Amino acid sequence: MIKIVLFIIALINGGWMIFDGIYVLKNGKYFGPDIPGPWSKIVKKIGLNPFKLGVPFIILGLLWIVSFAFFALDYSFSWYSSLIIAVCTLWYMPIGTILSVISIVVLLLI
Repeated sequence: MIKIVLFIIALINGGWMIFDGIYVLKNGKYFGPDIPGPWSKIVKKIGLNPFKLGVPFIILGLLWIVSFAFFALDYSFSWYSSLIIAVCTLWYMPIGTILSVISIVVLLLI
C-alpha cells in the first residue's frame, strides 16, 4: 500500500512537472499566473531564467515517475534513486516541496 501511495505522489508531482515543462516550452510561460510560484525566486537568485527550464522540468518529472515505478516494482536501487529525486525537488515550492517531504519521510520510515 505504501508503494502505491508513493507512486501516486510521483505521478502527481512528476506528471505536473512534465505538463508544466511542455507548457512553458510551447507558450513561454507556465500554466497558471504569469508569475511562477515561489520556486522561481530561488531559481532567479542562482542566476537562471525560470522560463527557460522546460526541459529540466520534463526530465525531473520523468525521473519522478520512473524512479518511483522502479520502487513499486522492488528494484534494489530504487529506494536510493527515489530519495535523491525527492530531495532534488525540495526547491519546487509549495506543492513540490510538500510532496517531496512526504515522500522523503515515508522512504526513511520504511
